[in-house]
Amino acid sequence: MATFILDTNVLLHDAQSLYAFKDATVVVPLDVLEELDLFKKNVDEMGRNAREVIRELDRLRQGGSLPDGVPVNGGTLRVLVDYLPERIPQGMDLSVTDNRILLCAKYLEEAGEQNVVVVSKDINARVKGDALGITTQDFEVNKIKFDELYKGWAEIEVPSAALAAFYSQGFLEPRWPALANQCFILRDAANAQKSAIAICCNGRLEPLRAAESHPWGVRPLNVQQKFALELLLAERLQLVTLVGGAGTGKTLLALAAGLQKVMEERAYGKVFVSRPIMPLGRDIGYLPGSKDEKLESWMQPIYDNLKLLTGSFYDDESKLSYLFDTKVLELEAVTYIRGRSLPRQFIIIDEAQNLTPHEIKTIISRAGQQTKVILTGDPFQIDNPYLDASSNGLTYAVERFKGQEIFGHVMLTRSERSPLAALAVELL
Repeated sequence: MATFILDTNVLLHDAQSLYAFKDATVVVPLDVLEELDLFKKNVDEMGRNAREVIRELDRLRQGGSLPDGVPVNGGTLRVLVDYLPERIPQGMDLSVTDNRILLCAKYLEEAGEQNVVVVSKDINARVKGDALGITTQDFEVNKIKFDELYKGWAEIEVPSAALAAFYSQGFLEPRWPALANQCFILRDAANAQKSAIAICCNGRLEPLRAAESHPWGVRPLNVQQKFALELLLAERLQLVTLVGGAGTGKTLLALAAGLQKVMEERAYGKVFVSRPIMPLGRDIGYLPGSKDEKLESWMQPIYDNLKLLTGSFYDDESKLSYLFDTKVLELEAVTYIRGRSLPRQFIIIDEAQNLTPHEIKTIISRAGQQTKVILTGDPFQIDNPYLDASSNGLTYAVERFKGQEIFGHVMLTRSERSPLAALAVELL
């Protein structure tokens, strides 16, 4: 039976990690409990997870002694109190909590435990563990293979007759696997210059309905942006994810579509825009002023896009002010979404790559009746120190929702901000 020692950051990342290791011994060092105590008063996601872990441990101790071990998930969970090994490696600073947690593995090995693994989301702790001859690993639950992430679109070669049939009858039965709301570039196998774009609806390929739409004057500059607008403007879809690098148009397209659906088509009551307060999960209480004044600094990228859409980037900002004064648009920090119910709203969560899978679940579950949720982000620009391209909530949502009838996704790969920005993305 393997033994897994959980680092504090694993429990702060996912409170249910206590139950993630079936038929194994799970060890929580006392130092981890001490660190959880420092986080339990926080109002952010880490504080919530710290409190949940502590409550769960308190519940488990009712069934036995935590130092001796209590049954959990086919194995045992233990809280280890005294765990310094007989031999301390030279140069190890015992005042560093991470070092003591790593040495817990040495102690258990000296006690005869087999297959001892330290589970940590701290890369440096894993590197130090390797240097000490300790087996370490990342917390793999909720991780996906980013290199294999669903793109939401594909390019397919089809016979000339099939392309002609698509144009004449207005649909095509796909002879290859096609997920619900997946977009396709259909290219003539005999003549690459002939092509069509389509989306999979009800099991067949149909033309895009919003391919030529220009919401609030925004024109799609490439086929991926056409796919994105198709998904953003389709009311039958309740969740849309847009993944792409800097300058690919994720936020601008989402805002333009939201304003179109709210102000022009009256399909939703308001555009609700939020983004995580980063870096390092600090909340907006660290900034001076009212909540709106605090938010302004964090929401500046949103303001920049809104100014571009309203034509008030360099002069009169009355149009922009009108959106807020009439409550057409609301900005909020992700910190304050928990507990809210948001019906009939067009919700845009920007920089969603900085959210954990649990935070993404919390946000999506806020959606009320007739609400649409848009998640945008770049998995290669993550500010959260314990997330990466494979473990963040945005890519996790893409992988779990793909194929659902109410979900659509597009990976945008071409920067349209400017030739300089595109070159910077490519070269730097």
